[in-house]
Amino acid sequence: MKILVINAGSSSLKYQLIDMNNNQTLVKGICERIGIDGFVSHRTCNDQLFESNMKIKSHIDAFHIIAALLIDKKYGIIENLNEIDAIGHRVVQGTDQFKEPVIITDDVLKEIYLLSPLAPLHNPAHVQAIKASEETFDNSIPQVAVFDTSFHQTIPQKAYMYGLPYETYEKYGIRKYGFHGISHKYVSTRFAELTNKPLQSLKLVSCHLGNGSSICAIDQGKSVETTMGLTPLDGVLMGTRSGSIDPSCITFLMEKMNYSPQEMYKILNKKSGLLGISGVSNDYRDIKNAADLGNERAKLAVDMLSHSIRKNIASCAVAMDSMDAIIFTGGIGENCNILRKLVCDNLKIFGIDINDSTNAETINGKEGIISSKNSKIPVCVITTNEELMIAKYTMSLIRNNK
Repeated sequence: MKILVINAGSSSLKYQLIDMNNNQTLVKGICERIGIDGFVSHRTCNDQLFESNMKIKSHIDAFHIIAALLIDKKYGIIENLNEIDAIGHRVVQGTDQFKEPVIITDDVLKEIYLLSPLAPLHNPAHVQAIKASEETFDNSIPQVAVFDTSFHQTIPQKAYMYGLPYETYEKYGIRKYGFHGISHKYVSTRFAELTNKPLQSLKLVSCHLGNGSSICAIDQGKSVETTMGLTPLDGVLMGTRSGSIDPSCITFLMEKMNYSPQEMYKILNKKSGLLGISGVSNDYRDIKNAADLGNERAKLAVDMLSHSIRKNIASCAVAMDSMDAIIFTGGIGENCNILRKLVCDNLKIFGIDINDSTNAETINGKEGIISSKNSKIPVCVITTNEELMIAKYTMSLIRNNK
């Protein structure tokens, strides 16, 4: 079975075609700057690379480009588009309406769009991409929505409710939903495979660290706590997002600075986090370099990030009453051995001890245990693969509905 996986943004469209017989990625690519000037990058498993600046007016144009490249004589990987058995779409916000992946219908598409107020940067783009995909590919190819929030639907009410008037939950669905669920699901499953232990016996803390970051407590394969909340703004300090703050900071600033809700939203999501503290960059590598050169604000950002991660790891461990392992994943988690060490060196309370040489070597796609033999709790680096997880969900749903 061949699954085309789509991850759409408002001006971008990432894609992978995966052969589920061997979990091989046949081709991966991205259409960027849709509606602006446009750029396409497309690479096959036999290392045929197509890159070009071209005008991409809409997501429909992007899908037409992808479809043509998939069957191109030089850059293609299949002979006919009918070789695609299903298309799996990543959808960020599904609230508690979508507890599992679903085959996309008109009603499903409508519901995804109606959830846009809770994910204004994501869900409208997903709807646009799904419609464009349906117009491009044959109707016989089923389309599936896989939600980032579904994995967290096992979080108990005591953990997902906020201390607001209960009617805000009843009327507006104000509660913790959590994100990065596809990634957390993948790495927890992968850890069980790597260690040859049943997932149902494990209590794991998964740290997905990138420009957006979240930490998740996974008990017997189920999410029981996570750091992101109603939106991806909550939790750990991030590249440009504030993470958790006293809500009064928002009302205070809005009053003092006369900010509109839109201006406050922009500050919290685009101008805060590592960028806002350091004044240097939202990229941890740039900030660490500046810190090493004596930039005090950069040093503060480095310290704040490691502190934020540590306390949330501890919180997730408490939510499970125990912890069998810590997993690092995501762009920063997989590649920044310095941050991993800063975090773990201050988790001695859990008996964690890092093997410095192994930690330094475990970057650039390398997976494995980075803790020493003396560590009471293993620490592991796993390269996340959300696309493969989406493809697995899609394949399972399609087979179960035949």
